[in-house]
Amino acid sequence: MGRIKFLAGLTLIGVTAGCVPDPDLQDDTRLSEDAAAFGLSMASVIDSSGADVAVYYASLAERGDSLLMGADIRMHAASTMKVPLLMQLYLDHEAGLRSLDSQLEVTTTFSSIVDGSSFELPVGSDSDTTFYARVGERVPVRAMIDRMITWSSNLATNMLIEVVDPARVTESLRSFGADSMEVLRGVEDLKAFEAGLSNTTTARDLGLVMRAVAVGDRFSPESRGEMLGILERQHFRENIPAGLPPGTRVANKTGWITGHNHDAAVVFPDGQAPYVLVILSRELDSAEQGTDLAVRLSRMVWSFHTSRAPAM
Repeated sequence: MGRIKFLAGLTLIGVTAGCVPDPDLQDDTRLSEDAAAFGLSMASVIDSSGADVAVYYASLAERGDSLLMGADIRMHAASTMKVPLLMQLYLDHEAGLRSLDSQLEVTTTFSSIVDGSSFELPVGSDSDTTFYARVGERVPVRAMIDRMITWSSNLATNMLIEVVDPARVTESLRSFGADSMEVLRGVEDLKAFEAGLSNTTTARDLGLVMRAVAVGDRFSPESRGEMLGILERQHFRENIPAGLPPGTRVANKTGWITGHNHDAAVVFPDGQAPYVLVILSRELDSAEQGTDLAVRLSRMVWSFHTSRAPAM
């Protein structure tokens, strides 16, 4: 099975050995006709959208297919940065540095990474309001992790990232082979945003992150199972999951800010090898355009993958 690589301009350059820094994905030297047609169809859909779109698809089967389209385009990570934070918390738990059963005091006041000045996280900026009524109370880290992922809680994110340290998260990303993704700060640090200090990612790096959650050997099987379980309880399912047959097992994390719409997922077709799919988009005319594009691309990848993936 071949590997297709597209550059930012969506130009097919054929099979390139080692084009993905992932030792578990092997290359053949022949690009099959159906793989080539699949790649060209994906490129046509993306090109007609007028948006900047990056895609990372990788089968988790031995010698499985993979597809890169604009995979090294750097974009604002939005809430996809919460997955590396999830991973760091589990790494620390396994290392005995901080138990997931420990507790943190709820606060809505945080410090800017620019000058240390305080800023308040407004409830109206958050997709989850669970903890705003509990300021001053102590809440288990596990509960914060769950809301950070399943409802994309910004408040939980900011509380967790302050105890973990963004620099350590980025250092761990490098150890997973994600050499470009940057986690610098929590959410709504406007001084940092105005100074150009934002969390960023590429589809390639986010794909490697999701792969590490699914099959990475840095985690125990128990931790991988728990992380996937949290991602499977994701509330926001309008992008990649919406392009899959009803009832398909999928673990995903979305991210959106103005003009951007992202989703990263591990998809588990029944009886076949799972796969990782990341779709990042920006320069969108509307949020609906990003959602529609993600659904269409997800449906195309599902059809291609399930027609070729080996039985498990």
